[in-house]
Amino acid sequence: MQNTPFRIAQFVMRNRILSLAVMIGITVFLGLGLRNVDLRTVFSDLLPADHPYVQTFKDHPNFGNPLTISIMVKRKEGTIYNVETLQKIWNMTREADLAPAVDHDQVVSISTEKARYAEAVPDGIDAQPIMGDHPPANQADVDEFRRRVEMSIGARAFLISADETSTIIQVTFIERLLDYGETFAYMQGLVERERDADHDVYMAGQPALTGWVYHYQHQMLWIFGITLAALVLSLVVYMRNVIGVVVPLTASAVTAVWGFGFVGWLNLPIEPLIMVVPLLHVARSFSHCAQFIERYCEILHHVKDRRKSAEIALGVMMVPGTLGIVTDAVGLCLIAVAPIPVMERLAIFCGFWAFMLVPANIFLSPLLLSWLPSPKNILKITGRDGDRGVHVKIRNGLRTLSTWTYGSRARFTTVAVGLVAVFCVWQTTQLKIGNPVEGSNLLFPKSEFNGAVAQINDHFPGLNTLEIVLEAKNPTNPSRVARQAHTIETMARIEYFLEKQPVPPVATLSFADYLPEANRLFAGGNPKWMPLDGDDASVGAAVGALMFGTSPKAFMHVTDFEQQNATVSLWYKDNTQETVDQAIAQAQAAVDFVGADHPEFRVRLATGTIALQQSVNEAVEHYHWIILGLLNLAMFVCCAYAYKSILAGVLLLIPVNLSNFFLSTVMVGMGIGLDVNSLPITAIGIGVGIDYGIYLLSRICEEYQGHKKYDAAILASVATTGKAIFFTASIMLLGILPWYFLSELKFLADMGLLLVMVMLINMVIALIVVPLLVWLIKPAFMKRDDLIVGEGVDLSAYITDDRELETLVAAQ
Repeated sequence: MQNTPFRIAQFVMRNRILSLAVMIGITVFLGLGLRNVDLRTVFSDLLPADHPYVQTFKDHPNFGNPLTISIMVKRKEGTIYNVETLQKIWNMTREADLAPAVDHDQVVSISTEKARYAEAVPDGIDAQPIMGDHPPANQADVDEFRRRVEMSIGARAFLISADETSTIIQVTFIERLLDYGETFAYMQGLVERERDADHDVYMAGQPALTGWVYHYQHQMLWIFGITLAALVLSLVVYMRNVIGVVVPLTASAVTAVWGFGFVGWLNLPIEPLIMVVPLLHVARSFSHCAQFIERYCEILHHVKDRRKSAEIALGVMMVPGTLGIVTDAVGLCLIAVAPIPVMERLAIFCGFWAFMLVPANIFLSPLLLSWLPSPKNILKITGRDGDRGVHVKIRNGLRTLSTWTYGSRARFTTVAVGLVAVFCVWQTTQLKIGNPVEGSNLLFPKSEFNGAVAQINDHFPGLNTLEIVLEAKNPTNPSRVARQAHTIETMARIEYFLEKQPVPPVATLSFADYLPEANRLFAGGNPKWMPLDGDDASVGAAVGALMFGTSPKAFMHVTDFEQQNATVSLWYKDNTQETVDQAIAQAQAAVDFVGADHPEFRVRLATGTIALQQSVNEAVEHYHWIILGLLNLAMFVCCAYAYKSILAGVLLLIPVNLSNFFLSTVMVGMGIGLDVNSLPITAIGIGVGIDYGIYLLSRICEEYQGHKKYDAAILASVATTGKAIFFTASIMLLGILPWYFLSELKFLADMGLLLVMVMLINMVIALIVVPLLVWLIKPAFMKRDDLIVGEGVDLSAYITDDRELETLVAAQ
């Protein structure tokens, strides 16, 4: 009783008022930060800042800007060449141009001045918007509009579908002004108003996808409310007393205030999709409190003194509880290793919250227990109420389970665990990185967004672009790099190379594609003058003809305003990882074909949605293993130090990593890829596993000190601490499972099912593999009497009732 944990426990309980006052003060201070909590998505924070593709995107944001919404208007019967449809496009374009945070220079449709045609006239070249300054008012106007479209290669290829039933409106937004919720509400309202009996309207693009996530936020909140209600109901049904409900609720509420208040004081925005992690922290808090309460009730049954029982429970549970929480928190903090700002913020937010479980669960819980009334059903909770009740049934079931982890049966369990481990390791190699489906895996396949993606991909080159940028070495070059013959030739060679691939992009476009037609018109209209001469003068003349009477902004999708930098745009039908990998490989081969370095410019890979997705996926794939490696190292060091044994660290890591392999197998089976949203779940899964392992191994160490037999220690530990593990895993399973059935957000449904599997897998692995390893290895560190993890306490020193003392001696 003279070890440090018990001395700390004595100090805390002797100064209960002061200890509670300190926690109240911290809660009030951090609670003031709640007013600054900001729940929003920042697109650039989803990208790895140090990736070359992201740097290219930031240097050239106008090329393939992913913050673009595409709206497709489809005529149900006939073509778009009628007064009603063209009037609708005109009106929708102008309403879209009034959207919040819109970039007015990057709104494109067949009704904007950027959609132009050019023709030779006696006085030179006439270049005009194909719709002019008003929509067609009669059939003659429609026929004239159609004639102009035939002279506009860009409109035919990218703005009007091949079957002429559909057209597209593209609207790009300014990130620093973008409020996804506000912008989505405006654009979705426009889409819904313009649908009618003759027209279908579809909307897709990254801002639309994030907008749908915002749209489902209210649903997420009430689903989270159902989860919390289910957790509380589970506590009520299982504990059936005041302390079993009040203590977990109070500790969890306090840590929630501390966690959200902390990021509020730091003014860090919280990504909506990672809100599953804070909710899991609440469930983890319930879990640690349940472990503490179970042990407190065991001690209170003998000692009969609330304050002394709380003090003893604190001394016994302090080290294993703190070790479990710290290793869990370290795992979340290590997510910051990935250079993705949203991951760094998650590590700060949830890492701090996780660390705060130590004062709230380890120290606040016994303080509350020392004041709250003693439970009247303590015999039921401790399984001493005869052969009745759920607690006894769970205890007996776990005792039966434990018999398969020692003795003659252990060899059969060892073979089964080994076969499962081999299968799971093999399945882990099949885990896909990135998006496994067309559209977005955040939403269900039949969602409005994914339906829009499929429709747009069916009628147009696609929503996903890859941009190969030709960047001027000297931005102040007076000759303007994009106007030089060598630059134009390089663009054309890149396109030629890619279009000759076995599986080419659906479409390609560059500034070079506009010049042959301008050259033809400049030379009088004869088709034989379309090819350009390979000198700067000829190219400059063609560029001059193209730009005559036209604002440079009309070509900002292929060259910047100063015409120093240019891009080759490549279109793809989907953004599945197979397509992304193939697109990047082909683009790299094209750059190798033309050379990356040229006298006046360099060729850079890459930007656009395909490149940015790849940048995130490469960061996730690379740092996933680094995070797992560092997490294993951190857990090993903490556990080896706490147990004063290298073997203890290894023993705890084996079940944790087996659980992780099992989780990866489940992800493969569910078709969930490893990406920036699911990466934190793997770290959480390891944290949950190490918690269970530490609690159980510590109890085995403690029981061994009394029984001096491994089998008896395993049987007693699985029936006691194992019961708390079973309960906490079960209530979290029941609380989170409704996500799968209630959520219209596929990500939340998938994460709900995945977290259920995390709890189930870690519970089963902890209850079977940890005691099995103890039996097979029979670690010598358990025989030491100087361990602070798994240290027992002689309760007989606190018992004054002779009959109770006899009962305790008999039990021991």
